[in-house]
Amino acid sequence: MTNKLFCFGVIVSAMAIGCNKGDAPAQSSNKPEASIRMDTPPPATVELHEHPSEGPHHGSLIELGNEEFHAELVHDDKSVTIYILDGAAKSSVPIDASELVINLLHDGKPEQFKLVAVPEESDPSGKSSRFVANDPELASHIDDDAAAPKLSITINGKSYRGVITHDHDHDHAH
Repeated sequence: MTNKLFCFGVIVSAMAIGCNKGDAPAQSSNKPEASIRMDTPPPATVELHEHPSEGPHHGSLIELGNEEFHAELVHDDKSVTIYILDGAAKSSVPIDASELVINLLHDGKPEQFKLVAVPEESDPSGKSSRFVANDPELASHIDDDAAAPKLSITINGKSYRGVITHDHDHDHAH
């Protein structure tokens, strides 16, 4: 084990000397990585992409699957609307469903609310990307932190469950 640590220390020291290239003296510290300089960007093995924070209707986003889809929540004090969006949360995705469900807790008891399909003009016949519940009770409880609301939906035969989180800085008057 001591030989492995010694070899590791020799390799790190060699890298520090080789990477310095005489530009500036290597800074010494108790941490060996402090003397290593990288002149290149990190390897491309890390996938970087934007995580949208708001949907096209200025609502809160709900991640479905591993960002396979998103749902956008828009509500006022009388109704709740969910829009089904693509993985980038930019375009509508009409689905073959007549309703979706929001489950939440109210006074510690589970409640279930159904949102019915209300297709947008651009949705193909028999499909919808918009679902609505004209239910003041749901609208008043969906932002309650203790409600722990969750969206349940089936898209192309696959069930998705998304956690609905409330952005306290979000304006609901849309």
